[in-house]
Amino acid sequence: MFLKMKRLFPFFLLAVILASCSEYQKVLKNEDVKAKYDMAEKFYDEGDFKRANRLLEQIAPKYIGRPQGERVMFFLADSYFQTRDYNMAGYQFERFLKSYPKSDKAAEAGFLGAKSYYKLSPKYSLDQTDTDKALIKLQNFINAYPESEFLVEANIMAKELTTKKERKEFEIAKQFNTIGEFDYTFLTPAVTAFDNFIADNPGSVYQEDALYYKFDAATRLAFNSFEYLKKERFNTAKSHYNALKKQFPESNYLKDAIKTLEKIEKELQNYSK
Repeated sequence: MFLKMKRLFPFFLLAVILASCSEYQKVLKNEDVKAKYDMAEKFYDEGDFKRANRLLEQIAPKYIGRPQGERVMFFLADSYFQTRDYNMAGYQFERFLKSYPKSDKAAEAGFLGAKSYYKLSPKYSLDQTDTDKALIKLQNFINAYPESEFLVEANIMAKELTTKKERKEFEIAKQFNTIGEFDYTFLTPAVTAFDNFIADNPGSVYQEDALYYKFDAATRLAFNSFEYLKKERFNTAKSHYNALKKQFPESNYLKDAIKTLEKIEKELQNYSK
């Protein structure tokens, strides 16, 4: 008996699914707003956000100004988020907050809206317009809801995006330095780019790297300068070494930096005679 039931179970399950689909299609096509609302809520609660979303899209305009409007609008925005349509999720959460700024769901909506833009942030090497937008949204959320249960996660995301932007800026400066190995005219903008990065991002995880590569670029610039510029530029490079050693006395770059410094000191001896 048990074996027979086990064999029939897949067919029973298929019949249930087909019946559910048939009912869904029927409700989707009719004009009964209440039936759509009830089914959308059922699908949402079950985690079937795709089907819930289609129904909610249809009924959301009908509930504007009605008591259930707040609930429908939040469900709609969240169903976009859950189905990874982050552009629409961000937009709909913004609409929700404008319509219901005092809602019990306002903090969650603010967080999920910001997180939607966070999800749209591309890898560091691409245009960071969406990253900038996400940072603004996250900062707005942090300022508006400092006691929120989502605050820790919001700060983590903001830190991650900030580090991503820092990496892009650092890599651009580093690229100037790399090209400078073949074209020395790129070494001056490399030093300037590292200078700007260090000044603009004092707490960056790339601060140590930037200090070392600035020293490296300045040293190569000095070696490849006209004779009358060399002494000054070697001394400048030496000051960059001192800055690296002062801020990061245990730097992983220190061994290589000391070897380079020895070459600088040897060159400077020529100007002390």
